[in-house]
Amino acid sequence: MKSFAHFLLAALMGAAATAAVADEQATPAAPAAAAPAKPDPARGDTLFNAAPANSQSCASCHNADGNSAIAANPKLAQQHPEYILKQLQDFKSGKRKSAIMKPLAEALSDQDMRDISWFVGSKPIKTGFAKEKDLVALGEKIYRGGIGERQIPACAGCHSPNGAGIPSQYPRLGGQHADYTIAQLVAFRDGVRLNSPQMNGVAARLNDREIKAVSDYIAGLR
Repeated sequence: MKSFAHFLLAALMGAAATAAVADEQATPAAPAAAAPAKPDPARGDTLFNAAPANSQSCASCHNADGNSAIAANPKLAQQHPEYILKQLQDFKSGKRKSAIMKPLAEALSDQDMRDISWFVGSKPIKTGFAKEKDLVALGEKIYRGGIGERQIPACAGCHSPNGAGIPSQYPRLGGQHADYTIAQLVAFRDGVRLNSPQMNGVAARLNDREIKAVSDYIAGLR
């Protein structure tokens, strides 16, 4: 009787194991996430310069080669494509607020954003120059050495001495319009722009004069 019980138990366990294997084989494996397609700068050129229906082209604000002629609009030329892509994604999600950029970004697919970013990032930037002679020394001091007594780090530590930045990590600043840089630093300081906690912390320690000085100095970097 005991042998029969053992035999029955073994048979049941074997059947359960067989059923489990069959069930596992019947369950399809989750598909691997598809890698994004390679950027297509030529397609990005078309998207950047063509106005969508009931809207305007990127070039209407940033110029055909990404070198905006309007100081309030950023130069995008020679910016790291990864940085541009992140900003477009943040505009679309609402992580970075902009009544102008949000509807434009919402009309773009991830591939559209990728193509645009790699197109405009490939264009050479037209360098600018500092205008505030009385503030240039202060701007250089902050950019290159920070303000130690207030724990303000040197901008050059992340954005490099010539403002070229570090691809995939920190954006290019050199040659950017001073007016645009001022607006962004104020937005970081005042908690209006919240898609970079590091910059919120740095800008929170800067006053208006310091922001103006370092922004003007950045405009002349090349």
